[in-house]
Amino acid sequence: MSFPNGIGNGKQDSLATTVTEVSERMSVLFREEIELAKAEVAQKVSGLLKGGAAIAAGAVFGVFALIFALLTLAWGLNSALGSIWLGFLIVFALLLGLTVGAVLFAIRKLSSATPPMPTMAIDEAKKIRETVAVKAHGD
Repeated sequence: MSFPNGIGNGKQDSLATTVTEVSERMSVLFREEIELAKAEVAQKVSGLLKGGAAIAAGAVFGVFALIFALLTLAWGLNSALGSIWLGFLIVFALLLGLTVGAVLFAIRKLSSATPPMPTMAIDEAKKIRETVAVKAHGD
């Protein structure tokens, strides 16, 4: 609102300047908050990737350790039994039995499994639909 002879223009200009400055500062603040959030997410993702790489390396070393443990068992059985091949046959039979057992367990579990259905959510949706239908017909 403008008054004759410039009365009141100083207060309006000052208010407009203040509102503009506050708006600009809020905009900068929001941008800085977004940048901070991006930096935090990047840091967390980096940590997760490093942790995942460490787990993968540990898994590889674990597989090699298992292989060497089985070889040690086979050679130990060979020494105990006085045979060059009997220890390896025993370890092979043990691994084959574990494999068959795991496969049979998996087949049994997978054959009895049903597809995942959100039954509670479906029941709730049906109740809501029935309630809405009753209210619509009742009004």
